[in-house]
Amino acid sequence: MTDIFREVEEEVRRERLEKLWKQYGDYAIAAVAVIVIAVSGFILWQRYQENRRQQASAQYDAAVQLAAANPVAAIQKFEYLAKNAPAGYATLARFAEADTYLVMGENNKAIAIFESLGNGRNDLIGSAARLRAAWAIVDTAPRKAVENLVAPLNDAASPWRFMAREVLAYADYRIGDYAAAQREYESVSDDNAAPASLRARTRGMAALIKAGGEKDFGIVPPAAPATPVPSIPAPQTP
Repeated sequence: MTDIFREVEEEVRRERLEKLWKQYGDYAIAAVAVIVIAVSGFILWQRYQENRRQQASAQYDAAVQLAAANPVAAIQKFEYLAKNAPAGYATLARFAEADTYLVMGENNKAIAIFESLGNGRNDLIGSAARLRAAWAIVDTAPRKAVENLVAPLNDAASPWRFMAREVLAYADYRIGDYAAAQREYESVSDDNAAPASLRARTRGMAALIKAGGEKDFGIVPPAAPATPVPSIPAPQTP
């Protein structure tokens, strides 16, 4: 009897499965197809993005190499990458374009790019752009303009605070406030939390100011008088 009941139960189960398959089989096949297509599409998208990154990397390296010999042509390539490359390389291209403008002496164009990169951003990109803009204007702009530019960086919790203080110290040095510049340089150089290379750089500037190097550059000794060259008599013909 047990075997009969088992056979009946299995037959009922088969009939139910067949009924369910007839009702929902097409949907199940469609769902599987959608999953397969989605996974395949995702893999293809990843490959496409990786190819784009590789192409952008090669184009970026080529533009950087070109910048020394032909900065105008390099800027065109950086502009193309800024518009067409993946986000990371597009941002790098913008920085490189601005740096190339600085080398060419077109500071206004460089500053405009740095400001566009830094406006409204407090992340790594925005902070780096603010700092680059500060160094780009520090030799010509009022000290207050530099201070306002790096204000978000010059905070006790900011990892950029030491670099912000360095550019502000240089701003004091440039306008002739040597005492303030020396204090700021010494403050950064004595701070163990500052990067070692920055501490060494600011220590050197503090020592230069303390030794009077901001005003006493020494003199170039006059050139020694030229020793007359004795004339050699022309050979006489016998």
